[in-house]
Amino acid sequence: MRTVFFLTAAFVLLTGCLDHESAANTADDDTSVVRATANADGKVVKTDAQWREQLTREQYRITRQAGTERAGSGKYNDHKADGTYHCVCCGHDLFRSDTKFESGTGWPSFHTADESKVARRTDRSHGMVRTEVVCSRCDAHLGHLFRDGPKPTGLRYCINSAALDFVAAKAAKTKAETKAAGE
Repeated sequence: MRTVFFLTAAFVLLTGCLDHESAANTADDDTSVVRATANADGKVVKTDAQWREQLTREQYRITRQAGTERAGSGKYNDHKADGTYHCVCCGHDLFRSDTKFESGTGWPSFHTADESKVARRTDRSHGMVRTEVVCSRCDAHLGHLFRDGPKPTGLRYCINSAALDFVAAKAAKTKAETKAAGE
């Protein structure tokens, strides 16, 4: 079974034959879509054309080209609902709403991240040295990390709204309950 998965993944990577729409049509959930486009390390790998087809122009510019949205313009800047913020590219759950805080910067800010779900890189663009934050599953640019956040961590994950999707706590619980019931 594992060999079949790796061979299928290699075929998809080499031929680029799997697009987002066909993956979504054959998948029962996000996990199936990720499995269908993941390499042997579990990384989601798509061609540039596949990312462009899946994402809006703004999402593509930010997540695949390391862009930044205008301060105060993002849909999650003032968002206060309970739930989880997911990567817009691969659906990886990245930040819990209880770690979000008002930073006054104009971008959604979080004081804590699961270090297995985000990765950090040195960003030397624009004449600065910053810490870039990317999704650990698909390498989507999310934003930057600063050391001026509140307690308990002192960190501020300054994240672009366009890099995120939000799943409300009630919706996530209902999906999990449905799956557990075998429906």
